[in-house]
Amino acid sequence: MALRNHSTITEFILLGLSADPKIEALFFVLFLGIYFLTVTGNLMMLLVIRVDSHLHTPMYFFLSQLSLIDLCFSSVTVPKLLENLLSQNKTISVRGCLAQIFFVLITAGTDGFLLSAMAYDRYAAICHPLLYGQVMSKKRCMQLLWGSWSLGFLDAFINVLLAVKMDFCDTYIIPHYSCELPSIFTLSCSDVSTNFIVMLCSIVPHALVTSLLIFFSYVCIISTILSITSTSGRSKAFSTCSSHLTAVILFYGSAVLCYFITTSGSPLELVSSVQYSVITPMLNPLIYSLKNKEVKASVRRILRKYL
Repeated sequence: MALRNHSTITEFILLGLSADPKIEALFFVLFLGIYFLTVTGNLMMLLVIRVDSHLHTPMYFFLSQLSLIDLCFSSVTVPKLLENLLSQNKTISVRGCLAQIFFVLITAGTDGFLLSAMAYDRYAAICHPLLYGQVMSKKRCMQLLWGSWSLGFLDAFINVLLAVKMDFCDTYIIPHYSCELPSIFTLSCSDVSTNFIVMLCSIVPHALVTSLLIFFSYVCIISTILSITSTSGRSKAFSTCSSHLTAVILFYGSAVLCYFITTSGSPLELVSSVQYSVITPMLNPLIYSLKNKEVKASVRRILRKYL
């Protein structure tokens, strides 16, 4: 990517979450702990699913990919946040800022598509159990996975390709702890109307399509579950969906607030962004491990085997 249009401004200043050194030290300890839990939890999910043959099913295949994406997603923003909390020089180069936006868009976009693929998997398992093996074949799972990554990459590539052509002249302060696509629009002295329209045309349909797929999947799932006469069968069916539904609410709730709050740098925007890019990747492995009997049984089997 050529950066010839960025001759005036070569770096941005990230204001971060606070200007008070004592609060920054507290935040550093907090976010370092969160990042450690995120890395440990997601690596453990990947390891458990890889090692235990009982978990070699479509549901856990997608869950392992979700753990991988959450690990990458958190690693895009949190290390830079930790660095800035310890440093007096809270800068990021224009090149680094655009790279961060690119990888945030890839991981967040793929995350959304993958959550919709997981909803489709639950729909097939609960609504069409006899055809589940055919519907969710290995080939279909790989198609859904590569489709999720490809569409996430396409969104990121188009938006960042246009962002590379933006001029930054006078304002270079970002009221945030990381680079987000909407936050750099206000810093540009060139016309960003095309960038804004392309962002809306790529991100909004992306969010609408994936959320509608999830919504209609769960309408069918709930309808099928309510028709089950057995109380234990109904409870078991609900339990297989509760973890995924919790992850969906956390991801989409915070992502919508993060991208559609008009006041850049407002406390609500910062809180929703932290929830979206820092807290949710940490919570997902906890949600799936604490609420899932098969994962807990698998962990016990692995511990007995190796310890």
